[in-house]
Amino acid sequence: MKFTLEQTDDKSKARAGTIHAPHGNIETPIFMPVGTQGTVKAVSQELLKNEINAPIILGNTYHLFLRPGIDLLKEAGGLHGFMNWDRNILTDSGGYQVYSISGQRKIKEEGVIFQSHIDGSKHLFSPENVIDTQRAIGADIIMAFDECTPYPCEYDYAANSMRMTHRWLDRCFDQMDKTEPLYGHEQSLFPIVQGSVYPELRKQSAEYIASKEANGYAIGGLSVGEPHEDMYAMTDLVCGILPYDKPRYLMGVGTPANILECISLGVDMFDCVMPTRNARNGQLFTKNGIINIKNQRWQNDLSPVDDELTPNYSKAYLRHLTISKEYLASQIASTHNLSFYLWLVKEARKHIQAGDFSEWKETTMKSITTRL
Repeated sequence: MKFTLEQTDDKSKARAGTIHAPHGNIETPIFMPVGTQGTVKAVSQELLKNEINAPIILGNTYHLFLRPGIDLLKEAGGLHGFMNWDRNILTDSGGYQVYSISGQRKIKEEGVIFQSHIDGSKHLFSPENVIDTQRAIGADIIMAFDECTPYPCEYDYAANSMRMTHRWLDRCFDQMDKTEPLYGHEQSLFPIVQGSVYPELRKQSAEYIASKEANGYAIGGLSVGEPHEDMYAMTDLVCGILPYDKPRYLMGVGTPANILECISLGVDMFDCVMPTRNARNGQLFTKNGIINIKNQRWQNDLSPVDDELTPNYSKAYLRHLTISKEYLASQIASTHNLSFYLWLVKEARKHIQAGDFSEWKETTMKSITTRL
């Protein structure tokens, strides 16, 4: 895998580039749909490829480890073969799940002992077996095992957690060196910057992570409840330290406005469950603003959900499906929201290349954050 940086914006730190990955090129900035359990909820692989045109999606190590299990994934030729997906996949290492199941896990230097949310069985995730598990899943980009600290978080806890994440990172790289890919394509390990919202910790972590030779770098531990101003400040600080010529991935972010703001700070890659989760609850993101399709005002509106992205279904029809709790509502709304997110990053890329990104961002931010 390699990264070609093609254009930067004169008035911000926004960048346009291309990640040359094993299962096709990824033009940046990019938004990656989240397919936690080997599926992007309510959206088929055909829709992901042909309508949404996603060059990369996410899977999750924690969930795939528990179900369907590593043996079956190996037998299927990895997650690509299992889900019939011939484009790129990135896997989260399970660090965020460690954070989110705080009542069911114990963190030690060796790793994390946790209880399955499915059947209560106990398991250990260590840096070594998380790498082995991601080898078996076969993702093109795999994440280092880390601890995602909560917000708010005491300074001492954040500092100790960050240092442990760094020690775990060294073990991840060692295990990568000892093992080989299983399915004939390269896998790239991305280390993760931690440090909560403490600038000195973020600086220490970014410098340590930047000292590691990797094909890309991630920023974790944000979008966990902290004010947006803190998220932007930490992102700006870290992007100023991470290698200029490698992609930067801000994990778990976020709203369309978050994404535009963080593109302007120098981030290249994003993921978030928001477009599909909110779609299933009737919230649509559009170029003109945010729609709650359940509202009565759309009951008789026969205009398209979106003239360009979703021209074949009216707002009235989608409202009818949503109110009636029809499964098709989730598919149409999820496909629309993901199409919008991919449209947004592609437009950002286009305006970075054209040299007017900052002006376009200012205008677009006003329209996409309006509640209709």
